[in-house]
Amino acid sequence: MSREVIKNSKRWVIKIGSALLTDDGRGLDRSAIAGWVEQMVALRQRGVEIVLVSSGAVAEGMTRLGWSERPTAVHDLQAAAAVGQMGLVQAYESQFQKYDLHTAQILLDHDDLSNRTRYLNARSTLTTLLQLGVIPVVNENDTVVTDEIRFGDNDTLGALVTNLVEADGLVILTDQDGLFEQDPRKYPEAKLVPQASASDEVLEAMAGSSVGGLGRGGMTTKVKAAQLAARSGSFTVIANGRESEVLGKLAAGDSIGTLLTASQKPLAARKQWLLGQLQLQGKLVLDDGAVKVLQQSGRSLLAVGVREVQGNFLRGALVACIDAEGSEVARGLVNYNADEARRIMGQASDRITEILGYQGDEELIHRDNLVTL
Repeated sequence: MSREVIKNSKRWVIKIGSALLTDDGRGLDRSAIAGWVEQMVALRQRGVEIVLVSSGAVAEGMTRLGWSERPTAVHDLQAAAAVGQMGLVQAYESQFQKYDLHTAQILLDHDDLSNRTRYLNARSTLTTLLQLGVIPVVNENDTVVTDEIRFGDNDTLGALVTNLVEADGLVILTDQDGLFEQDPRKYPEAKLVPQASASDEVLEAMAGSSVGGLGRGGMTTKVKAAQLAARSGSFTVIANGRESEVLGKLAAGDSIGTLLTASQKPLAARKQWLLGQLQLQGKLVLDDGAVKVLQQSGRSLLAVGVREVQGNFLRGALVACIDAEGSEVARGLVNYNADEARRIMGQASDRITEILGYQGDEELIHRDNLVTL
């Protein structure tokens, strides 16, 4: 796959990181924001629809509140996000208004995307905004989110939004030129990776564990975001947001940054939704036969193939299916709660009524609610 895939794309999710937006912590860099807005407007004129995922709310809030270090207490972070979100939205709104373009603020947390109804509502809203020519500005709802329902970083959020709106590609603008074979800050001679498959197992080793002081994401989160975006057949580009006319150059097919391509066919929308959920409620340990059936035949999971039930979950919860070595092979929505699953595990489906005392589903997880990894 060449850079032509970028030139021919018509819907982008663009994620801009904290280090870029806040001038490395010195408040919002409004001059830089004006430059990116100008570039996004040029993309719009080329027929590209844009969803913007923007970091910077907490950092802007810190600046407004006079804090020099990122707080660790949840309520302090939420307060900073609430204050900073005002400045962030104002910065984008004022710049896009210069080009007679409307913006819309979209705040999401994991509950919004794990609940099927809210997920579909979010998709409908974003799709409608794009049809109306509005630029959605998406951020995590830091003012109410807790660690248990946090996306973790805006790279992950950008990938999930890419799946949500079925974008052609995810463009991650960072303060690095792309993905290098080694950390360029430690190894100046490190070589840039111009293009690779998002599923290439060596990428995470290359990415290392670099994390900046303002944002929560490093290069590893960007690689994982590319893997997530690839599930809907979307490409990911990691590029330096400070490069002159970076978005225009990417749209023209210039070989800048790192292009990570999707090697597999796009998953069905419901399967993408299942894989995009980050919070697992339990685990089912499968025997070798059940693992083989799931991986090779794509059939439903029956209770007879389950050897152990871990966790305390309710009917309809998302659980992981793991093999004897603990590797996740699939995940899906269970038809029984944890207690019931323990009672029927290892049993044939025709014995479920006898064991539980009522007529239940034949499958522990139906194939329509199950996706293999």
